[in-house]
Amino acid sequence: MTSERVQLPAQYSPGEVESRRYAAWEAAGYFTPDPANPAPAFTIVIPPPNVTGSLHIGHALDHTLIDALVRRRRMQGFKTLWLPGMDHAGIATQNVVERELARDGLSRHDLGREAFVERVWQWKTESGGRILGQMRRLGDSVDWTRERFTMDAGLSRAVQTIFKRLYSDGLIYRAQRIINWCPRCLTALSDIEVEHTDDEGELVSIRYGEGDDQIVVATTRVETMLGDTGVAVHPDDPRYTHLVGREIELPLTGRRIPVVADPHVDPEFGTGAVKVTPAHDPNDFEIGRRHDLPGVVIMDERGVITAPGPFQDLDRFEARPAVLAALRADGRIVSERRPYLHAVGHCSRCGTTVEPRLSLQWFVKVAPLAKAAGDAVRDGRVRIYPQEMAARYFDWVDDMHDWCISRQLWWGHRIPVWYGPEGQVVCLGPDEDPPVGDGWEQDVDVLDTWFSSALWPFSTLGWPEDTADLRTFYPTSVLVTGYDILFFWVARMMLFGLYAMAAAGPDDSVPFRQVALHGLVRDQFGKKMSKTRGNTVDPLDWIDRFGADATRFTLARGATPGGDVAVSEEWVAGSRNFCNKLWNAVRFALLNGAIASHALAPARELATADRWVLSRLAEVTAEVDELYEQFEFAKICETLYHFAWDEFCDWYLELAKPVLTNTVPAGQDQTVADATRRVLGVVLDRLLRLLHPVLPFVTEELWTALTGGESVVIARWPGATADGVPGLPRLSVDTAAEAEISSLMRLVTEVRRFRSDQGLRPGQQVPAVLTGIGATPLAGHEAQIRSLLRLVEPGQGFMPTGSVQAEGVVVELDTAAGLDVDAERKRLTKDLATARADIEAAERKLASPSFVERAPAEIVAKNRERLAAAQAEVLRLTDRLAALPGGTGETGGTSETGGTSETGGTGE
Repeated sequence: MTSERVQLPAQYSPGEVESRRYAAWEAAGYFTPDPANPAPAFTIVIPPPNVTGSLHIGHALDHTLIDALVRRRRMQGFKTLWLPGMDHAGIATQNVVERELARDGLSRHDLGREAFVERVWQWKTESGGRILGQMRRLGDSVDWTRERFTMDAGLSRAVQTIFKRLYSDGLIYRAQRIINWCPRCLTALSDIEVEHTDDEGELVSIRYGEGDDQIVVATTRVETMLGDTGVAVHPDDPRYTHLVGREIELPLTGRRIPVVADPHVDPEFGTGAVKVTPAHDPNDFEIGRRHDLPGVVIMDERGVITAPGPFQDLDRFEARPAVLAALRADGRIVSERRPYLHAVGHCSRCGTTVEPRLSLQWFVKVAPLAKAAGDAVRDGRVRIYPQEMAARYFDWVDDMHDWCISRQLWWGHRIPVWYGPEGQVVCLGPDEDPPVGDGWEQDVDVLDTWFSSALWPFSTLGWPEDTADLRTFYPTSVLVTGYDILFFWVARMMLFGLYAMAAAGPDDSVPFRQVALHGLVRDQFGKKMSKTRGNTVDPLDWIDRFGADATRFTLARGATPGGDVAVSEEWVAGSRNFCNKLWNAVRFALLNGAIASHALAPARELATADRWVLSRLAEVTAEVDELYEQFEFAKICETLYHFAWDEFCDWYLELAKPVLTNTVPAGQDQTVADATRRVLGVVLDRLLRLLHPVLPFVTEELWTALTGGESVVIARWPGATADGVPGLPRLSVDTAAEAEISSLMRLVTEVRRFRSDQGLRPGQQVPAVLTGIGATPLAGHEAQIRSLLRLVEPGQGFMPTGSVQAEGVVVELDTAAGLDVDAERKRLTKDLATARADIEAAERKLASPSFVERAPAEIVAKNRERLAAAQAEVLRLTDRLAALPGGTGETGGTSETGGTSETGGTGE
C-alpha cells in the first residue's frame, strides 16, 4: 500500500466517476479470464436480451444480481467469466424492419427473402444492440471479448448441429397440430410469446339438434361452431347416454355431427356437453384424435372465414356477431351472458388476439428430454433457489407438451431440411451440401428463437467444437433469472444441455449447477408496473439522476429469493444518500490519518471501541458470505447498510473522534491514536470490499483513494476465498468488547431519549454528573460518553433537574438552562394531538367486525400494537407536559400560569 493521500472532492458525483472507471476496468482486462489459469472456474452466461431492446427495470435487476455474484467470486480468486450476448429476437426484429419498410411503402415481399434478411443484418449493425452500451452504464463486469449473438456463425453451426442430431434420433418431427397463431405477425408462437389477459366477452349457449336429439353447448367464440365436427359428453353422464353414437344437426351448416363419449369431459361443468372444433382448439384437437373426428379449417392465416356460405370472407370478429344473429334468427340461442370475463391470449409482440390453428409445423418430442430435465433437479445435480420453486418446475417438465419450433418468418435460423421433387426429405448438418438437381427446395420456416436460446450455456463456449472455453467454463455455475421464465427458457436449456453434453457424464452435462430465481419489479405499493398505471421506471433515468450504484443498491436491497421487488424513487434517493454517507466517512478517515494496513496492533493494545468494531466486522463478513451462498441479496444489503451507517458511522466514528482529534483522556498516548487510525483504515478497507459487488463505482473511487491499491475489482475478498487462494488475515470475534460497547450504547441511547423528552436540541451542551461509572465496565469510557451526549462538567451551584439510571450508571443533568418552555409546550401538544388521532383511527378499525374478521391476522395484530403504542405515547406526553415549568396545561400559549416572565421564573 502506498502512503500517498488522494484528496477526495467534498461531494460524490457519479457522472464524473462511472464512465471513467468502467473504461479503465475494461482496458485493464479485469473481466477477461484466462482458461489456463489453474484457479477454479465460476461462470454465468447472461440471459441474452433482444437485439431490439433497451435496458428496462427487469434487466437492471437481473444484471445487478448477476454482477454482484460475479464481482464477489472474482475477488475470491475464482477464474470468473460473465459471458455477454444478444438474442436475434425473430418476431420482434422482423417487425421493426418491416415497419421501417412500410414507411417507404414497401413490404418484405417486395424485397424478397434474401434481400430482406440482408436488410435486417444492416439494421442490426446500425441500430441494434443499444442495450450493450447501457449495460456498461449499469456496471456489468462482462467479458466483452467473448460477446456472442444467437445468429453469429458459431451459434448458427451449433443450431444446425443439434437439429440434425435430434432429427436423426427421432426427437424432431413434422406434423399437423394445433398451435398458437398470430394473424398479424402471420406465424406460430411459443407459449411464452402469448400473454393472457382477462377480457370481456360473451358466453353463448347454443342448441344443437332437434327434439329428443337436441343438446346444448356453450362457447365464447361463436364463429368457431362453423368448424365443429362433433359434440362430446362424459361416458357416465345419464343425460346423454341415448345420444352417444348418434348424429345431430349442426345449425347453419346443413351438416350432421356425431356425439362421442370422452372421459375428459367434466359432467359438472355447464351442461356437461362440449362442442368439438378440432382445427381451432387444442383440447378439441385431442378429443378429435381420440375419436377420429376430422379437423375442418374455417379461417385462413389472417383470421378471415373461409367456410363456404354467408360468412365467407368476413374477419373473425365480424363473423362473430353475424353468426350469433343467424343463430338467434334460427331460434338456436338458449342464453347469452355478457359481459363475460375470460382469459384471452394475445401476441406479446403486437397485441393481436391469438388464434388456435391447425397447422403443419415442426416439433421437438420432449418426453425423454423432459424426464432427464426433471431427474437432474430431483437428484440434486441442479438446485433451484428458493427450493419451493422446484415444485413449479416439476409441474412443467412432468407435463410438458411437444414443443412447436417452426416459425413462419424470414429472420432467424432457417430449418435445415430440404424437400425433393419425388417427396424426399433430407436434413443437413453444418458441413453437408444441399442436394443437387431440379426441384429441391429448403423448408421456408425458421426456428423458434427459444430453440437457439436453449443452446446458450454451451453454444456460446464453442460447442459443438471441443474448445478450451467449453472444457473450462461448462457447466456454468449459476443461472440468475426471473421466475416468470422458469418454465420456458430454463426448462429448455435443461432439455438441450443434458442432451447435447451427455458425453461429459451425468454430473457435468447439466447446463448450470444452481438456478437463482427472483421475482418481478413492482412499485412501492406492490402493484405491477405498466404504462397505463403510469408507474413504470426507466433505470437509465435513475442512473442519470442518482447514479448507477444507487440504482443497483435499491434493486438488490429488495431482492429476496423468488420474491417480487418493490422500488420507488424515494428509496433510490435513500440509496444515493448511503453512497454519500460512505463518501463522507472515507473523507473523514483520510483527513484524520487513517492507515489502510492489515498490520494491526495486538488486541490487548487496542481500545475497546477498536476491538468492538473489528469484532462486528468479523461477524458481518461471515454473515454476508453465508447470505451470498443462499442468494439473499436483500439481507446482504441490509446487513452491510446497517453496519456501515448505524454501527460504523453513527457509533464507531463518534467513539473514535476524541482519540483521533487528540482530545483523549489523560494517560493515553499517541500510540493509541495510531492504533485507532489503523483500525479505522482496515475497517473501511474491508467494508468497501464487502460493498463493492453491489456498489462498484463509489467503492472503487473510495478504496483506491484510501489504500492506494490498483483496483478493488481485483482486491481480495475479506471473507471466504477460492480453494488454494490466500485470504486476508482473519479477524476475531471479541465478545467482551461487544458486551462493553453494547452497554455504552444502551446508556447513551437512554440519555438521548431523556434529552429528547426534555426538548433539548441534539447538539446542545448540558451540565451533567455521572455517578457510579467507576464501578462498571464503562469506567474508561466517560470521555466518550460525554462527547456522544454533549455533556459538560458542571459548574458551581449545579442543580440537576432530572436523571437517567442505566447500566449501573446514574446520569444527573441540569436541563433547565437551555429549555424554551413555550416552544417545548407547543411541540408536545402537537405530538399529543397526533397520538390521540392515532388512537382514534386504530380504535375505529378494531371496532369494525368486517375488519377484524376479514383482514389477515397479522394486519389486525399490527393495528392492536399501534393502538397500544399510541396509548403509551399519550401517557408519556401528558406526563411530560405536566412536568414542564409553569403549569400542567396542554394548550400551550403564554397564559399567566404557563407563560414566561422577564426573569424566566415561574412564580409561586
